[in-house]
Amino acid sequence: MMSRQEFLLKDRLLTDYDKQLDKNGISGERLATRLHELAQIGLTDDNGSDRPGFSPRELQAKKLVSKWMKEAGLTVTTDGAGNVFGRMEGKDSTKKMILSGSHVDTVPNGGHFDGVLGVLSSLEVVEAWREEGYKPERSYEVVIFTDEEGSRFNSGFQGSDAVIGKGDIEERLKLTDQAGLSFAEVLQTAGLTVDGYLASKRDMNAYKLFVEVHIEQGKRLEKENLPCGIVTGISGPYWVEFTFTGQPGHAGNTPMDDRKDALVAASEFIQRVPSIPVKISENAVATVGKLAVKPNGVNVIPGEVSVYVDMRDIDRTDQENLVAQVKKTAGEVAEKHEVELQWSEKARVSPVPIREENQALLKDILEEQGIKPYYLPSGAGHDAMVIGEKIPATMLFVKSKDGISHRPDEWSDLNDCVQAVHVLKRFIEKQQ
Repeated sequence: MMSRQEFLLKDRLLTDYDKQLDKNGISGERLATRLHELAQIGLTDDNGSDRPGFSPRELQAKKLVSKWMKEAGLTVTTDGAGNVFGRMEGKDSTKKMILSGSHVDTVPNGGHFDGVLGVLSSLEVVEAWREEGYKPERSYEVVIFTDEEGSRFNSGFQGSDAVIGKGDIEERLKLTDQAGLSFAEVLQTAGLTVDGYLASKRDMNAYKLFVEVHIEQGKRLEKENLPCGIVTGISGPYWVEFTFTGQPGHAGNTPMDDRKDALVAASEFIQRVPSIPVKISENAVATVGKLAVKPNGVNVIPGEVSVYVDMRDIDRTDQENLVAQVKKTAGEVAEKHEVELQWSEKARVSPVPIREENQALLKDILEEQGIKPYYLPSGAGHDAMVIGEKIPATMLFVKSKDGISHRPDEWSDLNDCVQAVHVLKRFIEKQQ
């Protein structure tokens, strides 16, 4: 394995780079250099990236990108949530602005492309315009959102939530990190305040749309051998806790025909869940990712089992149908095994559809670039999901090697990244 001291991301990116992609002001070497420099901030022993939200390392990464923003001629501001905005004034200040970007925080020992590629792609558009002497009609802002990943509080999108004024601040103030610091205390360590966080809400009517470039974090584009693809919608996570309650008892003295085993019931439910999404839509997914068994003893019949199910779809009606079918199945299983059933919602985020006219525009641009248009959903949440609650959001996915993400070996080829920047640039230009 390459040692930490020898981790030269730039060299790896440029090894097979096609310099013919350097055109219209876009530079692959500049993008590779910046990916490399950001990778050094929070570099782990595994050559991964560790920049939690609100940490000094996230702040250091933001400061570095802010420096590049200023050098590109952008006016840079930071709001009370730590979000960074780099603004290029357009010719017509009466027109609604275009917003583009992502985040630079990471999961522990994560990769070097998730989030970062979206920020640098948006900035590369400005660099290209500067070299071409182009000034857009609409003002354009490059944004770095704070704490998208949520690794600090197990609750992400702190920056984008603040921008649209989403969420209950009293509930947010109850959050604590692994060190026991409250949300308010964490803000303070980052030089921020609760009042400043609340004041970060923006007038979203000033924006026409938000566009985000992001790595796919899946294998669809790789299987199609395509550099980038059009996102059709962003799935909203709907989490429900199902609790099956039977009767605990001695494992040796309770006959098999006189049991109300909560785990047996839960097991059948878990087995049936994967068959439900395919009956709803091609985008529906359901995952059992967490279990809690009580009393959890080797020689005790389980009396209570909690099963957490994550259900997603890019269409709200399909998402609701999926949840309804999973709940119905849980009820059938509980009745069959003569155990009690309760459920409670733990999270509910509405899916964000991508407007068909923006998908159509991306299709035209991809064809102009000689790239076969390919459509795919986003199963993961992104800042675009949050911002998309207020203004139209569009996403472009970049091919991920082996679909790997949130790991040090996360990888997107520079050729694919640069082709996505070309598509992003043309998309923004055609929105003028």
